Amino acid sequence: MSAELIRRAAEIISNAQALLITAGAGMGVDSGLPDFRGTEGFWKAYPPYAKLGLSFADLANPDWFDSDPELSWGFYGHRLNLYRATVPHEGFGILLQWTKSKSLGGYVFTSNVDGAFQAAQFPPETVTEVHGSLMWMQCHKKCGVRIFSSEKIRPVIDETTMRARQPLPKCPACGALARPNILMFGDHNWDNRRSHKCAAKMNEWLQTLKPNQLAIVELGAGVAIPTIRVFSEQMAHMCDGKLIRINLRDMDTPKQHLAIQMSALAALQAIDAELRVGSSA
Repeated sequence: MSAELIRRAAEIISNAQALLITAGAGMGVDSGLPDFRGTEGFWKAYPPYAKLGLSFADLANPDWFDSDPELSWGFYGHRLNLYRATVPHEGFGILLQWTKSKSLGGYVFTSNVDGAFQAAQFPPETVTEVHGSLMWMQCHKKCGVRIFSSEKIRPVIDETTMRARQPLPKCPACGALARPNILMFGDHNWDNRRSHKCAAKMNEWLQTLKPNQLAIVELGAGVAIPTIRVFSEQMAHMCDGKLIRINLRDMDTPKQHLAIQMSALAALQAIDAELRVGSSA
């Protein structure tokens, strides 16, 4: 850990009047969620899929809801149950306190579908889940019903086969199969209205900011699906803000910004400790 990098990060956050948190899958690893980086990482977490030769990308495909819904709901149902049982790590609380301390507030932009920021008490209207969330469902047959909560959905999964047991989740309006309201690979039927509504609110806020008011804290965003990294850099450029990129890997960062090669939790704890020292000095 570079003490100088931590000091500079704390200075950026302290001087900012607004905070944008951008987060990828690495943010959840410190909460105990599995690291799906690469096929081997995914198969280590889920041996039954290794036997079938199915990767994460293979399974995250809406076609399975037609051809093998028990397999598809085994994949998504297990993750839904896992996310519900996972307590967000301390770093979420640190970010929430930083956001509350900013005179112009803050927003979250994440590719994660685990609902962790809301579970950590971030106001839902400030969280844009760009790929949707497993905490919400939609009708697989697109009957016209609105997106509905996953709260009452309790899938039962046979963990030896990773297949869901009947009855599978149903649409409350028409009784057809339900599916998670998340963007899958090759997905043309994702209902993006919820995600787009939150994004529009965030974009309105970003457009009110003046140069040098914004700090961007990016956490655990890789390059395989670069949505978060690209967005972070675009917002830093658009708002003339400072980007702090925190990641154990993939440290390539525009030279005017900051890269910290640490896990999300360790970096947030270190920066917060430096902020506390500064505030008491």
